[in-house]
Amino acid sequence: MFLLKPFELLGRNTMRGLEEAGEILLLLIQSALWFIRPPFRLRLFLKQMDFVGVRSFNVVVLTGVFTGGVFALQTYHGFALFGAETLVGSTVALALTRELGPVLSALMVTARAGSAMAAELGTMRVTEQIDALYVMAVNPVQYLVLPRVLAAIIMLPLLTVIADFTGIVASYLVGVGMLGIDYGIFTAKIIEYLEVEDILTGLAKASFFGLILAVVGCYKGFYTTGGAEGVGRATTEAVVLACILILAGDYVLTALMF
Repeated sequence: MFLLKPFELLGRNTMRGLEEAGEILLLLIQSALWFIRPPFRLRLFLKQMDFVGVRSFNVVVLTGVFTGGVFALQTYHGFALFGAETLVGSTVALALTRELGPVLSALMVTARAGSAMAAELGTMRVTEQIDALYVMAVNPVQYLVLPRVLAAIIMLPLLTVIADFTGIVASYLVGVGMLGIDYGIFTAKIIEYLEVEDILTGLAKASFFGLILAVVGCYKGFYTTGGAEGVGRATTEAVVLACILILAGDYVLTALMF
C-alpha cells in the first residue's frame, strides 16, 4: 500500500486539476455569454478599469524602468565581448515589446490586482454577500466577474505600452548616459530592427494574460470556502496559479507567433 501512495496522490491531484480547469472554463463561458446580454454595468466596468489599470501605473513604471536599465547593463557587457555594443538598444526594445513588457506587467498586476480580486470575492462568498445577490435576482457573474475580466483584458495592453516605453527610455539613459554608446546609433538600431508586428504581438499577449489573471482571481474568490482562512488560501492560490498560467501561456503564444 505504501508504494501506491505516490500514484494515489498523483491521481487525486490530476483529477482536482481537471476539475478546476473545467470550472474556470465554465466561468469564462458564463462571462462571455453575459457580455452580450443587458443590463450593461458601465459604472462597475469603469471602476474596475481604474482599479486594474490606473492604480497599477506606478508599479508598472518602476518595473519597466528597472527592467530596461538592468537589461541594458547586462547586454552591454555581453555584447562588448565581440564588439556589438551598438545592438544594445534594439535588443532591449525587442525583448521588452515581445516578452518582458507583457509578462512582467501581467505578473505585477496579478500580484496587485489579481490577488485583490480573489480576496474581495472570497470575502463576499464567506460572508454570503454573493448569495444575497442571487436573492436580489442579480447574477453574480455579470455583476462581479465580467467587469473585472473586461477591465483586465483592456488595461493590460495599455500598461504594457507604458512598461515598454519606460523600459526603452531607461535603457537609453543607461546605454547612452552611463555606458557611452552613441545616441544616434542607439536610436537608429531600434528603428531598424523594431517592427510594428513586435509591438502588436506583445499587446496581444498582454490581453491574453489579463484574461488569465482576472478569470483565475475571480474563480478562486468566487468558490472560496472555509471562512477567513479560506480567503487567505484562495488569494495565495490565485496568484500562484495565475503566474504559472501566464508563464506557460507566454511559451505557447511565443511558439505560435514567432
